[in-house]
Amino acid sequence: MNLSRKLPRWQILFAMALWIWTSLAMSGTAVAASSQEINIGVDATLERFRNEITGGPLFLKNARGVLVFPSVIKAGIGIGGEYGEGALRIGGKTVEYYNTVAASIGFQLGAQSKSVVLVFLDSKALEKFRQSDGWKAGVDGSVAVIKWGVGEDINTVDIKDPIAGFVFSNKGLMYNLTLEGSKFTRIRK
Repeated sequence: MNLSRKLPRWQILFAMALWIWTSLAMSGTAVAASSQEINIGVDATLERFRNEITGGPLFLKNARGVLVFPSVIKAGIGIGGEYGEGALRIGGKTVEYYNTVAASIGFQLGAQSKSVVLVFLDSKALEKFRQSDGWKAGVDGSVAVIKWGVGEDINTVDIKDPIAGFVFSNKGLMYNLTLEGSKFTRIRK
């Protein structure tokens, strides 16, 4: 039976997008990564941060905490969703695991992967984040997504927000992105 002759095209696209988004959201419980897998990915992402960001090692050393998502997968057809798992590190040690989920509506087709690093520069912001049941960027706390040119030192960037966000694609640091609407929830491992 050919469904495209029976249903309008927009309904088929909507159903496909809903299926993709549901698959991403449910993958957190169905195919959750082990803590060892997450930690390996976090180590690799932090190493990339240290190597690609001038002044990155000192910046991380002075951070109150670092939340790292090695792989956040975004997919969609009209309606999209994204999901990833990561770890919160304080003093270089993993203290908790988190997932991130976001939904979006608009022109989008396909899938992509990115890495997200949130650096807590303020102890109060870190504590508020850790005490929340589900923390939403832009609602529960302000995140400054950092943008700068090649060769610029992170120590010369004027960061006034208590949390700095960095987003990497497979090509390097991504610009002009927002993390608003992303929800971060603690998971048990």
